[in-house]
Amino acid sequence: MTEKVDLTRDHAGITDDLAARRYFAKFERITGHLARVAAEMENEGSLSKTDVGIIADYVQRIANTFRSLSYKYLLTGRDTGTFFGSLEIDRHESGFPVFPELMRMANDAQQAERHLDGMPSKTALKDQMIGQIVGDLTIPTKLQFALSQRLYYEAMAAGELFWPTNDAQAIWQGNSEERRAYLLHWAVYDSQQNIPTIYLMDVEDSGDTALPKDQRRWPLAQAHLTAQASGGLKLLTIAQGFDRDFDDLHPKRLRRLHVGPMYSSAFTRQTGPIREVLEEAQSPMGEDWTLAWTHEELVSERVELEKKGWFSSVEREIFKLDPFSGRGAETGATRISRSMILPERPYQVMAEKNPPGFAGVRKFVVSPSGRVVSAR
Repeated sequence: MTEKVDLTRDHAGITDDLAARRYFAKFERITGHLARVAAEMENEGSLSKTDVGIIADYVQRIANTFRSLSYKYLLTGRDTGTFFGSLEIDRHESGFPVFPELMRMANDAQQAERHLDGMPSKTALKDQMIGQIVGDLTIPTKLQFALSQRLYYEAMAAGELFWPTNDAQAIWQGNSEERRAYLLHWAVYDSQQNIPTIYLMDVEDSGDTALPKDQRRWPLAQAHLTAQASGGLKLLTIAQGFDRDFDDLHPKRLRRLHVGPMYSSAFTRQTGPIREVLEEAQSPMGEDWTLAWTHEELVSERVELEKKGWFSSVEREIFKLDPFSGRGAETGATRISRSMILPERPYQVMAEKNPPGFAGVRKFVVSPSGRVVSAR
């Protein structure tokens, strides 16, 4: 009998309001750097301008989501903040908020307008706070809490957030050989790894109706891609499943970008070289972190015809797997590149220690001014 694994054993709540603010401030800095990292990858040719635009949009949505959560937990640990409890993060595997946090946000978003209709305006709440401070000479904690929740619901009502599932969108890339070409992109907050994951798929469409306008195929394709968007599935499994379920959609390239984990001595429990690097760096507040950034890619090598029915055949993609050391079958990808984004001081310690296993990891070093420099 297989032992049931407790996925919550490494989860922890941030129960202090100042710690919560430091946590969100850290992620605000990190998400601000991610777009610059993507731009650096565009300059070197590993990402296209379209890719960078897509990634930048998802990164901004991640930043907006964290900002919304920061309003919700603004008074964590204070007497009124106990109503929502504390922000729960995955302290070992990802450093990000756990998946149920985003599920609760999605539920709150559906009722945001109703909550806002029943709340005093920001101006009215601020006037009441001033009245309490001047008249009663007391801290208006309950009014502060009410204002924080109003900001939380306003942020969700404004939209542009990163949800547990972000449905596929299609960008037309032109026509080739009487086929339309699209770049499909979608994203999920992986429920097992507790990190945002972005997918991009280059697809050729041989159907009669343009895919985004096809009321039969497009909803099915969107649902299929979302259902298969799991970090536990290999890219090869996802691409072959899509190829077999849609005879007139031909996946030529599939990519997956894992945004995380995030490691920080203040908030996560890391082991091995990362722990030693962060401890020895003794970085100032806000610079005690590293973020992993993993890019998987699967490319179609050729097409084979497969008989279907009595008189017809369909194209099936044959994907190229990593040829080195027989790892292709294991990884299910053509290539995998791993990167780290980290401030200068942790990078200096890592360069000095040169821990095993990190020589092939790309480093993007963030200066105190926010400039991003690529280092091998």
